[in-house]
Amino acid sequence: MPSPDRLVILDRDGVINLDSDEYIKSLAEWVPYPSAIHAIARLSRAGWTVAVATNQSGIARGYFDETTLNRMHAELNRLVNDDGGRIAYIAWCPHGPDDECHCRKPLPGLLEQIRVRLGMRDLKGSWMIGDSMRDLQAGNAVGAHPVLVLTGKGKHTLDKHPELADSPHVTRIFDDLAQFADWLLEQKC
Repeated sequence: MPSPDRLVILDRDGVINLDSDEYIKSLAEWVPYPSAIHAIARLSRAGWTVAVATNQSGIARGYFDETTLNRMHAELNRLVNDDGGRIAYIAWCPHGPDDECHCRKPLPGLLEQIRVRLGMRDLKGSWMIGDSMRDLQAGNAVGAHPVLVLTGKGKHTLDKHPELADSPHVTRIFDDLAQFADWLLEQKC
């Protein structure tokens, strides 16, 4: 069973791959940041458990189906594995914003799925990395350290919530996932 203080939970779109206001609807549209794939592999090789928590309301909206999503996640896993790393689990919410589910971030349901799947008692001390306030809020709800990356919608999030920059001890801010991985590996080696 992994320790919460060695767990990194990542949002997907905007953190691991390019995001789109039109949704990522196919494997061809799923374009990973090469530096993010390498960062995941580096964290994994260094003994960190890496999981993904991603809202995928495009399913509820009819833009793509679960088979297409599974293809994207299979490619993500393949790329990380090819770089010597491993993603322990990918939790995803297929619901729309009005579906009143318990898994859609900012609610902590996806993170709770990860906790249960990994057999952990709690997630206090883990890391939640995202590009939106809802990612940070989901992390806060389970006691994870919130991290904002400026890829994807991250710059917009910071512009909308400048107070995040005023509290670096509460929310850490990095240019991208690779910069966060560099920092974390320096801290916890």
